[in-house]
Amino acid sequence: MSPVGEDSGSAAAVSGVDAVRLVKYEDERQLSDIMALVDRDLSEPYSIFTYRYFLHNWPGLCFVAKAGDRTVGSIVCKAEREVEDDPLTGYIAMLAVDTSFRKHGIGTALASKAIEAMRDLGCEEVVLETEVTNGGALNLYTKLGFSKNERLIKYYLNGVDAFRLKLWFR
Repeated sequence: MSPVGEDSGSAAAVSGVDAVRLVKYEDERQLSDIMALVDRDLSEPYSIFTYRYFLHNWPGLCFVAKAGDRTVGSIVCKAEREVEDDPLTGYIAMLAVDTSFRKHGIGTALASKAIEAMRDLGCEEVVLETEVTNGGALNLYTKLGFSKNERLIKYYLNGVDAFRLKLWFR
């Protein structure tokens, strides 16, 4: 597999034997694949209602990486204001890549695609949380320009602290 690159359409592609392409979330038919992938890779358990909250309200900020018909990565995001006059803030809720497809730029491509969509929507910043022990995620987001904003003590159900990371556009 080679690194992810942009093609002429709205999807990104990985060339090679198992070509991987990035597509926008379309509808609930993709939900079970996204849930299975995220549930395998992230430490927090999410209910179907959490997934639907994001996917139904912000489908244009959710992307899926496909190798043929197989879902090998996904990112689930939102954009909103805390209160009416606040700036629009993007939020990366979930990013997961199948372990057998990691280290090929898929996570970076998914995050970049979502960040671009949030910027195009008018977001002034993007925020996320990740476990302080998740070196892969911290490296990925640092390379994309995120900075550590805050340490959240025992943030996750497993008792692990989180870093809140922010990327400012303005």
